[in-house]
Amino acid sequence: MSKFKINSITNKEGTFGPVIAGVSTNNSTGCMIIPSGPTEHRGGRGRLVFVGGYYPSPHANLGTLDFVDIATIGNATDFGDLSVMRFAKQMGSSGTRGLLAAGGFPGTSSVNTIDYITFQSGGGVTEFGDLSLLRALGAGVGDGVRGVFAGGENPSSPYNSYDYIEVVTIATTGNGSSFGDLITPANTDSSVADRTRGVICCTNTLEPGNSSPNTTRLNTLEFITTAVGGTAQDFGDLTIDRRCGNGVSSSKTRGLFYSGSPGPGPHRNTIDYITIQTKGNAIDFGDLTTFGNQDGASHGSNLTRSVNHVNADANTIEYLTIATLGNTQDFGDATHASDSKGGIDNSNGSIE
Repeated sequence: MSKFKINSITNKEGTFGPVIAGVSTNNSTGCMIIPSGPTEHRGGRGRLVFVGGYYPSPHANLGTLDFVDIATIGNATDFGDLSVMRFAKQMGSSGTRGLLAAGGFPGTSSVNTIDYITFQSGGGVTEFGDLSLLRALGAGVGDGVRGVFAGGENPSSPYNSYDYIEVVTIATTGNGSSFGDLITPANTDSSVADRTRGVICCTNTLEPGNSSPNTTRLNTLEFITTAVGGTAQDFGDLTIDRRCGNGVSSSKTRGLFYSGSPGPGPHRNTIDYITIQTKGNAIDFGDLTTFGNQDGASHGSNLTRSVNHVNADANTIEYLTIATLGNTQDFGDATHASDSKGGIDNSNGSIE
């Protein structure tokens, strides 16, 4: 076979060549294609970052981030620090960027700060913008393009819950804008998502004028269509009343809700699952191996495996396989023990 070489292609005038647009491939062994884009935007999916957390007193680890590569069992590695020390919550992610919003510091007011991380870079966070409301807690979902934040607690007396939902575009920076409302105002901080739908666990509802921080635990699930906006709709119920852990742990079809505190009483070690596109009640998946795990836990996934960092005085990380049923297994250890942390990844069911 003879060789055919092309050094240049131009128009008749020799001023410019063809424009290659859309998806282009090359299977030649005789050339090298140089990667494009910033270095931190290149690399594999499957990184999970654990965010903040306020244990033990005097809360020295509140601004600390660490990460694991979900497909590889082992201990976490330091990722950097938050811009404002707080128990921040995730607000959706893409394959390159994750948003962290709201939160607070024990004994002080909440914040409305939105930060973002670049998953492959490390080095902490960069300022993104602000939510319109100061919020402690809250639940985040996304579709890889939009980041959505729902619910949360009013940090001022009478400490009632919000029903307000805000949205941003993940690839840009800026402040949150109106998306819609939850059916039930809630101090929710747990959610799952696929490419079109986010399902939010609405728990720990505080009615206006009620100053108790643990008034009611609910098992209610509501869903939104991420690209559309509007009022949330009823999805179904969890198997038990509780407040769930923070993060998005889902495959393209299935979402997991971890653990939770029924308050008062012992913490739950139950894991439930739902089929995200099929409304209905959750089904029991299995149990956490580390009992005592509660609403302060965080988790994320890589479509196949779900990873969970337990709460409070433990630095234990566990995992399970999303497509099966069963209990968690040991994954490794975090860099520190912490409670009420967030969890955000770059490869869950909302990202393609």
